[in-house]
Amino acid sequence: MEETVLMESIMGLIVHSGNTKSECMEAIQLAKKGQIQEAKEKIQLANDSLIEAHHSQTALLSQEARGEKVEVSMLLIHAQDHLMNAITFRDLASEMIELYERIKGE
Repeated sequence: MEETVLMESIMGLIVHSGNTKSECMEAIQLAKKGQIQEAKEKIQLANDSLIEAHHSQTALLSQEARGEKVEVSMLLIHAQDHLMNAITFRDLASEMIELYERIKGE
């Protein structure tokens, strides 16, 4: 894979995963204030960012499936770590919003 394309995919993973975590953190803070609908909207934005991160990951996986070598680097490992953390964070944020919603009685 051309190094520029590889770097774009890696940076896409990092950026979109980071955006996912940020949107989730904002969603938790909104839920804590009782702004449940706004929190759910932030989770949807987080889901959108996660889809973009998955597009970056899919580009790398598709390349490897075609038999083209993907150079594994610390940056790629770091990017994958960001993605896994973003997924976990999104799942936990969704659960927390549901709990805050129950507490509020909505």
